[in-house]
Amino acid sequence: MTDSIDLEKQKYPIGHYKPPEKVDLDTVKKWIEEIEELPVQLKSVVEKLSEQQLDTPYRQGGWTVKQIVHHLGDSHLNSYVRLKLALTEKQPAIKPYDQDLWAKLPDYILFPVKDSLLFLEMLHKRWVILLKAMDKEQIERTFLHPESGVVVLKKNVGMYAWHGRHHLAQIKALVQRKNW
Repeated sequence: MTDSIDLEKQKYPIGHYKPPEKVDLDTVKKWIEEIEELPVQLKSVVEKLSEQQLDTPYRQGGWTVKQIVHHLGDSHLNSYVRLKLALTEKQPAIKPYDQDLWAKLPDYILFPVKDSLLFLEMLHKRWVILLKAMDKEQIERTFLHPESGVVVLKKNVGMYAWHGRHHLAQIKALVQRKNW
């Protein structure tokens, strides 16, 4: 039983995402700040790791640190595009992707982590500009996810603030367990 608890804690070191019932503008602003800060926080943890450490899974059967960093870029790029679609179209239907298959593609192995960190930094700068510029009406706009249904932008901001903290916590926990 302890092993399954430990595995769950390794998978979700900050717990599963639980959106609040009500989301106000102050909450959205806090989440945007978290999104804005993620690239610096991630870089401070990852840049000191060796190639061997970057190729270490954060848990048994899990992605490597390198895969997590590349995944954050892909996932957050998709969220950025979904935001732009929702701001320019009436409830657009978006296309999901298989993140596990993406994590097996050659760019996850061959692309340098330092370049993905730079990509994430630049992406977040543009993403945060859009997020901060949204007004009360725009944060209520929606897109249609084929698996999740209708997604309201303000709640999606919370999901991605959590997403960044979630993966950062996975890497930090590995660094702590390995005493790196």
